[in-house]
Amino acid sequence: MELRTAASPKDVKYYTTERLREEFLVENLFKTGEITSVYSHIDRIILGAVVPVTPLLLTPGEEIRAEYFLLRREMGVINVGGEGKIKVDGTEYHLKSRDGLYIGMGAKEVIFSSEDEKNPAKFYYNSAPAHKSYPTVHIKPENCVRVELGSLEQSNHRTITKYILPGQVESCQLVMGLTSLKPGSVWNTMPCHTHDRRMEAYLYLDIPEDGLVFHYMGEPAETRHLVVRNEQAVISPSWSIHSGCGTGAYSFIWGMLGENQDFDDMDGVSMDTLR
Repeated sequence: MELRTAASPKDVKYYTTERLREEFLVENLFKTGEITSVYSHIDRIILGAVVPVTPLLLTPGEEIRAEYFLLRREMGVINVGGEGKIKVDGTEYHLKSRDGLYIGMGAKEVIFSSEDEKNPAKFYYNSAPAHKSYPTVHIKPENCVRVELGSLEQSNHRTITKYILPGQVESCQLVMGLTSLKPGSVWNTMPCHTHDRRMEAYLYLDIPEDGLVFHYMGEPAETRHLVVRNEQAVISPSWSIHSGCGTGAYSFIWGMLGENQDFDDMDGVSMDTLR
């Protein structure tokens, strides 16, 4: 498990490009036959990926010093690859591409596998500290709350599919979903915002091999950017904006955790204050 420490905005504004990437960009998540994990001190999120060829058991690692991974944690998983299965304490869930699974605190045995080793599942997950156990739920995108925002004229026409949120799939603090831009749109979360009460992580998807996304971060008057490619993730501190502009349309999985679960609890940033 890779460890990332928290960072002060007073320091980040002096970072080089390489240092920004070391602290906030996660480049090699999806490794065939492995489970990857990145533990961030920012609200204690663990994000990672599982690409099983043979079944893989989720283990805690020394970093969280627990008997099993979800002893004091909850987890949200979204499959972005071939069909796969997740077995949670003996109960098996079959996940098609873009299906999700919420796993509550206290689940002892979590095993990931693929239906076809030549087209393996690619499970992306976010895990948050938890204080209460909620039921494990198989999440199908067609049953989720969907919101359409933006317009083609503003290059930000997008559909937000909310997987884990109060009233749909209950959790302690984790909120997760998927945003997909319409063809011809390239901007997400612009006008941008911050939310001091929670951090956020993005996994960028559906970016062609010759494409990329410029992910904008930093304080509104001290913006920086990261060049992000397909299936790479960004850790966004609560004090930072988080917005992207791509060379074409793309998708991203967002996960949030922290003080509250109110999706609309945002501090808007007016365009004239950005620098």
